[in-house]
Amino acid sequence: MALKATIYKAELTISDMDRNYYQQHQLTIARHPSESEERMMVRLLAFTLHASDSLKFTKGIGSDNEPDIWQKSLSDEIELWIELGQPDEKRIRQACGRAKEVFLYCYSGHGAEIWREQIFAKIATIANLHIYNLATQQRSDLAALANKNMDLQATIQDNEVWLSNGDQSATINLLCWK
Repeated sequence: MALKATIYKAELTISDMDRNYYQQHQLTIARHPSESEERMMVRLLAFTLHASDSLKFTKGIGSDNEPDIWQKSLSDEIELWIELGQPDEKRIRQACGRAKEVFLYCYSGHGAEIWREQIFAKIATIANLHIYNLATQQRSDLAALANKNMDLQATIQDNEVWLSNGDQSATINLLCWK
């Protein structure tokens, strides 16, 4: 029998001073059986960084044709494609061809650095591609906030993200690779 996704609920209050975006989101996050809480929280971080009323979680791991998160226009064009991990060159090029902007968030420590060395020369000229890396300790701090019912506050200022659940907090400074 196939395992089902684990459902997480998050009430996310965002104060993004860099974008002048102040909003509250009620999110339902389906964590795929093969997805760790750490990866799920990186998805939540990516949502926080790009939050809007039209930003949506997708089938993610369960689909080859969708990113982890996307934003579509009213005419169904993909405005924003957000992917986690270390996709191959073909997937990156396909995403960049389908979407106006593509954001890739790496989070696997030394493995991400090796991936970058191997692929960067092949994708360096893609104009609508943005790549960020999350440090190992910050990833662990973020994962510590995971709970099936989360009430999180996020403050973003000067490209620094501070996430808190009232008892614990995580400060995130993403490293821009492209």
